[in-house]
Amino acid sequence: MAQTVMNIALFLLLAWFIAARAIPPRGVRMITTAELKKELEKKDVQYVDVRTSAEFRANHIRGFKNIPLHELPKRANELSKEKEVIVICQSGMRSTKASRLLKKLGFKHVTNVKGGMNAWS
Repeated sequence: MAQTVMNIALFLLLAWFIAARAIPPRGVRMITTAELKKELEKKDVQYVDVRTSAEFRANHIRGFKNIPLHELPKRANELSKEKEVIVICQSGMRSTKASRLLKKLGFKHVTNVKGGMNAWS
């Protein structure tokens, strides 16, 4: 009986952990790469690619600034908290983490690109 309760508790904890990673951060707008193509025409938006420098050099979207995810806490001051920030990575996982971080740091308008560069064509 105790083993069953423990297994259920572990399963629920694992399910919560996975769901917390997959659910978009509160207050973050999610867009597709097709929608991003329309957004690229906006002038008053900050575009941030949170992939590594090597990934960025290999392939990136013109107009995006490279701030690798691990550097974002130190370099967030390079961005305006008042302007919209559109974040992209390779698959959408790192940009989701970056979006959460930017919201915690007080950025008002954060947008995450679903599917990242994998979905860009």
